[in-house]
Amino acid sequence: MTTIGHFVDGKRVSGASARRGEVFDPATGRRTGEVELASAADVADAVQAAARAARAWRDASLAKRTAVLFAFRELVNARRHRLAEVITAEHGKVLADAAGEVQRGLEVVEYACGIPSALRGGFSENVSTEVDSYSLRQPLGVVAVISPFNFPVMVPLWFIPVAVACGNAVVLKPSEKDPSAALLLAEWFAEAGLPDGVLNVVNGDKEAVDALLDHPDVKAVSFVGSTPIARYVYQRGTAAGKRVQALGGAKNHMVVLPDADLDLAADAAVNAGFGSAGERCMAISALVVVEPVADALVGRIAERMAGLRTGDGRRGCDMGPLVTAAHAAKVRSYVEAGVAAGAVPVVDGRDVEPDGDAAGFWLGPTLFDHVTPEMSIYTDEIFGPVLSVLRVGSYGEAVELVNASPYGNGTAIFTNDGGAARRYQHEVEVGMVGINVPIPVPMAYYSFGGWKSSLFGDLHAHGEDGVRFFTRGKVVTSRWLDPRHGGVNLGFPTQI
Repeated sequence: MTTIGHFVDGKRVSGASARRGEVFDPATGRRTGEVELASAADVADAVQAAARAARAWRDASLAKRTAVLFAFRELVNARRHRLAEVITAEHGKVLADAAGEVQRGLEVVEYACGIPSALRGGFSENVSTEVDSYSLRQPLGVVAVISPFNFPVMVPLWFIPVAVACGNAVVLKPSEKDPSAALLLAEWFAEAGLPDGVLNVVNGDKEAVDALLDHPDVKAVSFVGSTPIARYVYQRGTAAGKRVQALGGAKNHMVVLPDADLDLAADAAVNAGFGSAGERCMAISALVVVEPVADALVGRIAERMAGLRTGDGRRGCDMGPLVTAAHAAKVRSYVEAGVAAGAVPVVDGRDVEPDGDAAGFWLGPTLFDHVTPEMSIYTDEIFGPVLSVLRVGSYGEAVELVNASPYGNGTAIFTNDGGAARRYQHEVEVGMVGINVPIPVPMAYYSFGGWKSSLFGDLHAHGEDGVRFFTRGKVVTSRWLDPRHGGVNLGFPTQI
C-alpha cells in the first residue's frame, strides 16, 4: 500500500493535512494506495513556490524554455510505456488506449516546442512621425490546472507545456482517483531542466480546488470536467478576478445519413462509443440515424459488439472497467432507467462476463435502440459505455435534434454527400465537427473546446487559443527623439 503525496518546489513532499483518499485498481477492485488530500495551507505552499519560481522563469529566454520542452519530450517518448502502465493501473483503460493518450499529450508538447514562433509580436514603423508601435505577449504568473480522471496524462499536457513555454509557473491539481501519472510528469519535467517551483502538483478534492480558485496569486485557471463543476469553477474563479477556461461535459451526436457507408459508420460508432469504456468527453453517446437505414446500421453495430472483449486492460482486452465502483453503479442505474423508460436494449452490458477479477468495476458495452429525446439515457451525460440510437426521418430533423441539446462539444456526420457534409458543418451548433471522423479531436496546433454548456470562458485549450490564454498582450508606442526636433509644444498631439 503506497501513500501518494504532492510535488512542490522540485521534490515529492507530504502535506500538513491528515485527510486521505483511496486509490484502486479498477480491474481487480483492490485498493492499491491512498492519496493525500491537500488542505488550503498545502495549496498555499505550492502557490508560494510557484510565485517565487515565476519571477525568474518569466525572464528565461525562449531558447531555454524550448530546450526544457525538447528534453521533456524525449523523456516522455522514451518512457511512454511506463506512463501507459500507470494510467491503466489506476484508471483501468486498456494499455493501447493509454498509449494513445500519451501520444496525444506529446503532440501538445511538440507544439509548445515551437513557442518562439507563437509568441512573435507585431511591429509598425512610423505610425506617426518617427513613432513606432509594437505588440508583446507576456506571461500571467502563476496559473492552475485542474484535470479530470479520464485522461490523467493527456489533459494536463493540454495545458502545462503551453503555460510553461509562455513563461508561467503552474500548480496542477489532478484527479484524486488516479493521481500517480501527474507526479511522474512533474518529476520528468524537473529531470528535463525545469527549475524548481515552475511545476507543482497538489493532490486533493474540493477543498484544494476552492483554495486554488480563491488564492490571490493564482491568475488563471484551466479546468476539464463535468458541466456542473465547470460552471462552478468559472463562476467562483471569475468572481475572484481570475481568467478561467472551464471545459465541461458533452452529449456528442453522430448523424448517419442514408447514403453513408454503413460498415464504416458501424465501426466508427463502436470505436467512439466504447473506447475507454465511454469515459471520454468526446465519446459518441447518441447515434442519430436518418431512416430508412437504422435497422441495417443497428444490426451491424450489434455484430461488432459481439466480438468485443471486456476485461483487464493488461490482458489485451478491447474495453476495460469503469474507474470506480460508485461510477460503475451509477452507469448501471442509467441502463436500468433506459429499460424502464421503454428503450430497446439490443446489447445489455449488465450481462458481461469480463476477462478479469470478479471484483472489478465492470459494465459491458450497451446498445439501446428506439431511444427518444426525453429519456435520461439521452438527456444526461452518462460517461460510460452506453450508446443510444435515435431514429429520425430527415436531415433537418437530425440537425434540429443536435442543436436542441444544451451541450455543444463534439459531433460527427457520416455521409458520402459533400454538399450535405458542408451544410452540416455550417449549421450545427457544436465546437468540434467530424466528417466521417467520429472523434474530431483537433491536432495540437488547433484548439480544443466546445460551445454552449460544454465550455465556460472564451478561449479553448492548446493551439493559438492556449497561447493567448496563458499570456496577456501589451502594446508599446515609442519615440526616440531626434535632438533637432526638440522644443515645447502645448498643442493637442495629432497623427501627422
